[in-house]
Amino acid sequence: MPGLDVVATRSPQSTTADFQVTGVLDSGGRHWVVRCPLHASAGASLEAEVALLGTLAAHVRDGVLPFAVPEPAGFAALPEGGRAMVYRQLRGRPLDLERLGAGPGLAADLGRSLAALHELPARIVEDAGLPVYDADEYRKRCLAEIDTAARTGHVPTVVLARWERALEDVALWRFRTTPVHGDLAEEHVLVQDGEVSAVISFSETHVGDPAVDLAWLLASAPEECLDAIEEAYALARPENADTYLLDRAQLVGELALARWLMHGVNTSNEQVVADAVHMLEDLAEQVGDAEPIGHREPVVVPGRPEDWAEDGDDAAAGAEDLDPNATAELPFLRAEQSPDDPAEETEPDGGEPSRA
Repeated sequence: MPGLDVVATRSPQSTTADFQVTGVLDSGGRHWVVRCPLHASAGASLEAEVALLGTLAAHVRDGVLPFAVPEPAGFAALPEGGRAMVYRQLRGRPLDLERLGAGPGLAADLGRSLAALHELPARIVEDAGLPVYDADEYRKRCLAEIDTAARTGHVPTVVLARWERALEDVALWRFRTTPVHGDLAEEHVLVQDGEVSAVISFSETHVGDPAVDLAWLLASAPEECLDAIEEAYALARPENADTYLLDRAQLVGELALARWLMHGVNTSNEQVVADAVHMLEDLAEQVGDAEPIGHREPVVVPGRPEDWAEDGDDAAAGAEDLDPNATAELPFLRAEQSPDDPAEETEPDGGEPSRA
C-alpha cells in the first residue's frame, strides 16, 4: 500500500493453523489488519475469500447485509508465494457470549444477521470458487467423518449410534442449502452499541447446511438468550421454514468433538486426543437416556382414541368424531392455518435443530 507508514502493531493479534492476523497503526492514526496465509492451501482460500468479499461488500452497501465485512485495500507479496491481505479495521469489539442477554437486543440481532447471510443467493459463493454442497452431499461428508473417527476406537458406542441414526433419518436432511460462513466464533463477530457491526474471516464460507452457523450459538450461548436468537432468525426467513434446523445444529455441535479428536490424531497431539476423549465420554453420559436427535413427541388430539386406526376407512371415520376446536393441534396443520384452508405440501428440500 503506497504511502502507508506503519508506526506500531495493535490488536487483533492471533495465529491459527491457517492464518496469522496482525493489527497495525499508521502515522495518521488509522488502524489496519493484515491477514496472512501460512501455507499454500490457506493462500488459495484467501484468494477465494477476496473474490467473495467484493460481492458481500456490494450487498452491505445495498442494505441487504446489516453488518460490515472486510474490504481489501492492498496486498503484500509473501516470499514463499501467495500474498497477505490488508484491510481497514472494522468497528466493534469481539462478541462476548457470556455477556449476551435475553430479549430483543443483541441476541435477536445475531439471529437476524445470520438469517440475512443465509438468504443471500448461493451463486455468489459458487462464483468465488468456494465449495458448494447439496443436502445429501453434506450428509455424506458427516457420515465419512464419523466413520473416520470411529476407526480410532475413541468414540463411545452410544454416541456413534446416536449420530448414525440422525444421519440416516431422511426427515432431517430435507432442506435448502444456503451460503454459510462456516467458521463463526466470538472473535469473528464484532459488536457495537448492542448490534452486530461486522463479520470477518470468510475463508471457510461455502454453500451448505445453515445449521453449521447456528451450532456454535446453541452450544455456547446462555440458555436464556436462545429463544430470542431462534425467533429472530425464523422471522427473518419466513419463506424458508426448516423444521429440523435446530436438530441438525445440535448434531453439528456434537460432531465438532469428532473433528477435535481427529485434529489431535492427525497432528499426533496426545493432549488434544485426551481432551476430545474426555468430552466424548461426557457426551455419552449426557445422551445415554436422551431422545434421539430429531425426536418429536406424538400429537394427541382431544376426542380421538389413542390407538390410531391403521385402516384408511377407519381413520376417516374416526376423523368425523374430532372436536372441531382441536384442529389447530393436528400435525399437518400449521398454527396459523384454519381447518378450511387447503393443507400445504412440504417441499422436499424444506427442513430445523436442538441444543448440543
